[in-house]
Amino acid sequence: MVDPLYQKEILRLAAAADGAGRLAAPTVTATVKNPLCGDMVTVDLALEQGRIKAMAHTTRACVLCQASAALLARHAVGRDRSDLAAAGARLRALLEGTAEAAWPGDFADFQVFAAVAPHPHRHTCVLLPFEAAEKAFAAASSPA
Repeated sequence: MVDPLYQKEILRLAAAADGAGRLAAPTVTATVKNPLCGDMVTVDLALEQGRIKAMAHTTRACVLCQASAALLARHAVGRDRSDLAAAGARLRALLEGTAEAAWPGDFADFQVFAAVAPHPHRHTCVLLPFEAAEKAFAAASSPA
């Protein structure tokens, strides 16, 4: 029997690994870790006028985190910090069961993670790439 947590689409996203790797010349890089499970995500952002020009990630993490990072990379280009913050908040609401049934807009693909909602201990895995991207944006906006 297959665990419903690992739906085919989540496995496909993780295998596709969109954005996996490193950028040659990122504007900023940030790494975050989940101390509970050991997942680690490093995000490279190339920024231009506050918007993501390119994004890459390396994940040493579970399938859920890998799928989330790949999906974020797929949708990140052209987005700014507030766009990612709003999408991350929407994803958190979906996981916590407080979001509306339909997810409007370009980030609708993240609705695949609704299967993770009944597993609160796995929410951080899905949200970790957003945390890394936010940390990167914060580093980019802080004085040197």
